[in-house]
Amino acid sequence: MSMRATRRAARSRRRRIGLTGGAVLALVAVGVLVHLVTASPPGPGTDTGRAAATPAADARTAVPAPAPTPPATASVAASARTSPSATAAATTAAAAAARPSATGTGRPVSATAALAGRIRPQTRYRGVATSYDAGDGDGACLYGPADDLMVAAMNTTDYESAQACGAYVLVRTSGGASVTVRIVNECPSPCTPGQLDLSTQAFAKLADLSAGRIPITWELVSPRTVGTLSVRYKTGSSRYWCAIQVIGHRNPVARLETRTAGGWRRLPRADYNYFLAEDGGGCGGAIRITDIYGEQLTVDGIALRPDAVQATRVQFAAH
Repeated sequence: MSMRATRRAARSRRRRIGLTGGAVLALVAVGVLVHLVTASPPGPGTDTGRAAATPAADARTAVPAPAPTPPATASVAASARTSPSATAAATTAAAAAARPSATGTGRPVSATAALAGRIRPQTRYRGVATSYDAGDGDGACLYGPADDLMVAAMNTTDYESAQACGAYVLVRTSGGASVTVRIVNECPSPCTPGQLDLSTQAFAKLADLSAGRIPITWELVSPRTVGTLSVRYKTGSSRYWCAIQVIGHRNPVARLETRTAGGWRRLPRADYNYFLAEDGGGCGGAIRITDIYGEQLTVDGIALRPDAVQATRVQFAAH
């Protein structure tokens, strides 16, 4: 092949390559244009196009719609199944509300027992001890039968119209024997001032029963082993007349008051150890009890139920 023919063949190949490359470039350009047209954002008002363009990530972070509220009957049933403790708590609260409540008034307590009668703390009394058959432990103070027969009857002078009722006294002999007894009875004449008539069980702690009569000293005490006090309305009590008794008190009771529309009313004490509201004033309401040291306890919720011993949750302080 001549040189001229060779050159013409080379030029022809270059033209075919250029046409082919141009066609490829044209096709690429058309594809880009089509892509730009289809990817361009739609105009206003085309909601369907905007929703289609939202990324999937937005769907994951969107706030879910609230779940439908279950029917009331279903929620009540679920509570009943899953909250037995709530039912128990409600039952306990109702029982507590049914019990008498009691509080202290915060009144300053006197160490000198300014409200005491003849029997005063930190005072030693001299007398004699005798004995009697105490039976079931009841007596003039009308506390009723007692399980503990370490009890005694106080001479009329020191009994002081039932002010000695419920007092605890420590009795000693010259030989060093001792016993603590609770006053539940009155020892009339011929008992003399200072004399204690002890139950046979208590007397036996000091001497042989055959001794009959022994010299003693005794003094008021405030034992720490006493439980909470109770309140009782006397048989026949109503909202028109009532008599109220305090039982199981650590220290002698000096006063009892009932709350009336006009305020606190102090009741007189009968020699059979009940405080009387002869016109019914305050019967069935709150009661305020004061011991010889001036400590006051206010008790509420005592039902007007005659001859029923109703426990409280409080007690006077020990001295």
